[in-house]
Amino acid sequence: MHMNSTMNIPGLKDVNIEKIEEIGDRTALHVSLPKQPHKCPACGSMTTKTHDYRIQKIKHLKWFERLTVLFYRRRRYACSCGKRFSETSPFVDKYQRYTKEWNQVVRIRSVKAKTFKEAGEVLGTSSSTVIRRFKEVAKEQMTNGVRLPKAIAMDEYKGDTDAGTYQLIIANAETHEPLDILPNRRKETIQDYLRQHGADVELVVMDMNPSFKAAVKKALGRPVIVADRFHYCRYIYWAIDEVRRKVQKEWHAYDRKKCKRMRHVLYKRNDKLTEKNRWYLNRYLGMSDELKKAYELKEAYCEWFDWAKTAEDMAEVKSRLEDFYRKVEEAGIPAFSKAIQTFRNWQVEILNSFGFKYSNGFLEGINNKTKVMKRNAYGFRRFDHFKAKILLNIRYKEIGTHLG
Repeated sequence: MHMNSTMNIPGLKDVNIEKIEEIGDRTALHVSLPKQPHKCPACGSMTTKTHDYRIQKIKHLKWFERLTVLFYRRRRYACSCGKRFSETSPFVDKYQRYTKEWNQVVRIRSVKAKTFKEAGEVLGTSSSTVIRRFKEVAKEQMTNGVRLPKAIAMDEYKGDTDAGTYQLIIANAETHEPLDILPNRRKETIQDYLRQHGADVELVVMDMNPSFKAAVKKALGRPVIVADRFHYCRYIYWAIDEVRRKVQKEWHAYDRKKCKRMRHVLYKRNDKLTEKNRWYLNRYLGMSDELKKAYELKEAYCEWFDWAKTAEDMAEVKSRLEDFYRKVEEAGIPAFSKAIQTFRNWQVEILNSFGFKYSNGFLEGINNKTKVMKRNAYGFRRFDHFKAKILLNIRYKEIGTHLG
């Protein structure tokens, strides 16, 4: 197909397209640029004298789902001072074999695509080329160490990289934006990092990890530590589950299996139960006194928790929590006694979770996304790649992957 016209193809504005042909499964565009006066890089005078042409093969973005190659007839100018030089091109940089547009898209795709290999297949290049572009983006965008804001949230996730099994993610508790990822969750690592970058930090949201707590207290002096609600509520549900497992051992095989299958009726709030669920609940509570007591304690805890969420008076929240402790002590169920021991150790942080309405829920969401990324790529060997992939992916959230 012969043509000689100026078409406004994205990325190839004001370029003369001389011929379009199909070569196998690819589209080849033969292009050139209009002749224009150029400034000589040696003496600075203007010239329009053409010395010769060179054909340059350049990869471009897909065109109608076909990989595209440009055969660019690059003009070289001659200056009166004897200097020969190439024309400046708006669509390809010097010494490049890919167009500017292609490079831009591959940088975004390297971050957004599930794997580097997949990005390479879509754009018709090797995964090592995609990784090189990804490293460029990471180098530009990733700052080393950030000044942490007043309120931060931290949580670990299983990275399985060359830096170790677990890594630690730190995010802004207000805006929910991930800020940095530490190579491991060791106490010393957290301490050093917070000492370096945490001068402004006043509040830390975390799950109930004693080494996190110790590191934060050592590095920051006296910050407000907020225990994540989900993590301390779990202890009560674990306790009732322990009681259920213990008591059902003595039951008939049918009831034992059925109770295990219907265990969710023990966790649900009483007022949320359906008729059928309530029937099962009454049946199993009737079969064991200890399970009945455990269920009543769980309901008492839920009642306190629901009330505390909207309570204004912290002293009242504390005294009602202590009333709950007394109920547990009277019931004498070891599983619950163990749970309230944890509550006592973390009481200040638990009460803070009602005074300051922060939670780690959004971080669990980010960790879930991280897990999916890891699974899609069959794991990441390098910590720096995985870190950049997570942080840049969330930063590029608004940019669509339909580019290119």
